[in-house]
Amino acid sequence: MNVRTLALLVLLFVIAGCAAAPERPKTVRQALFGLSERAAEQVAASPNLPTPATDQVLLLAMPEIDPDLGLSDERLMESLTRALLGLDDGPQVLDWRPALADAGRNQWRLDSRLNASAPRLQLSDRVLLPYRLTLTLRRPGSEQALWQAHIDGALDATAL
Repeated sequence: MNVRTLALLVLLFVIAGCAAAPERPKTVRQALFGLSERAAEQVAASPNLPTPATDQVLLLAMPEIDPDLGLSDERLMESLTRALLGLDDGPQVLDWRPALADAGRNQWRLDSRLNASAPRLQLSDRVLLPYRLTLTLRRPGSEQALWQAHIDGALDATAL
C-alpha cells in the first residue's frame, strides 16, 4: 500500500469517526431537558386546557427560582419554552407580560416555581440538588389557580 492510499484511509477513518462521535453535551440543557419535558407533558394533560391544544395559547411567565439552586430563571424559561413547543399538537407559547392581563378566551397563563426541597446531597462522585417544580395554570388577569402540579426530583450540581 502506498503512502497516498494510507493517507486517504486515515482521512476516511477520521471523517467517519467525527460523523459518528456524539455531540458534546450541553450540560445545563441536559440537566433541565428531562424536567422541562415532564412539565410540558403534565401541562398538556391538564384537564383545564380545552382541546384541541393547538387552539390554545400558553402565556409563559418568567419562572421563580430558589437562589440556592444556582440556576438562572432565563435557563429554565428557555427549557420550558422548548419543551412546550416540542409537544405534538401542543399549544402556542408566548412570553407573558402584564399587558396581556385582558387576554382572549383561548389564552392561559402558566406560572412555575422551582424550589430546593432539601439540602444538597453529597454523593461520592457528585452533588445532587433536590427540587420541587410547581406548575400553576391561571386565566390571564386572575390569581385563582385553575390547575396545579408538582414535580419532584434532583439536579446534578455539576451540570449547572
